[in-house]
Amino acid sequence: MSFWNFVTLISSLAILISGVASSPMGLSYDAAKYARGGHQVTKFDHWGGFKTLDKFDDFHGVDNFDGHNYQQVFVKDHELVCHAQEVRIVQQRLLVLHEMAKRIISEHICEVEVQTIVFEQYFGRLYGFGRDLRRVKGGHRIGFDRRIASHFDRIVSHDDTLSNDDWGFSGHDLGKETVIVRGHNWNNRQSPVSVGRAYRVSWDAWAGDSFNNGD
Repeated sequence: MSFWNFVTLISSLAILISGVASSPMGLSYDAAKYARGGHQVTKFDHWGGFKTLDKFDDFHGVDNFDGHNYQQVFVKDHELVCHAQEVRIVQQRLLVLHEMAKRIISEHICEVEVQTIVFEQYFGRLYGFGRDLRRVKGGHRIGFDRRIASHFDRIVSHDDTLSNDDWGFSGHDLGKETVIVRGHNWNNRQSPVSVGRAYRVSWDAWAGDSFNNGD
């Protein structure tokens, strides 16, 4: 499978699976982010005395921990159309990305405190994409940054070690080369209800698993 086919598969089928999905029925971003009591800007540079967090805030900017605040610039001559695949195929690819994220965090960061902060930042980005799929007010159009995604095959070197070279971008570059993925089934009349229902049943399943595991 070519790189672009892989990207198309992941981006478009996330729309069909999660994204057949959603509605403004969930918590607003502010409510979800600050439900535990008021907005407080946290600076992470050298937080807790960890030198590995130096320049952490430079990546997305202070008060933009999960990178939700970015502008999209669309590449109009390179729009994609989703093509439905067997859900198992999508689940396999996403599990690969999940395991690779675990490898990157556990191999490249040695302090568990820093591992936790970096993971929560990563998780926040995924949560933001879920909101976009549900068309929550204030979100982004469904697509991906082709420049950033193009580095996918550079994560692992030929000798199966993780690469550690600087690829020359930061979170401030996110969205500047956005490729739109079309072909989804969203419509403003029915989808807010059906997608909201899909979100709730998924959340209930996840919450049930977490409860059974003692989380």
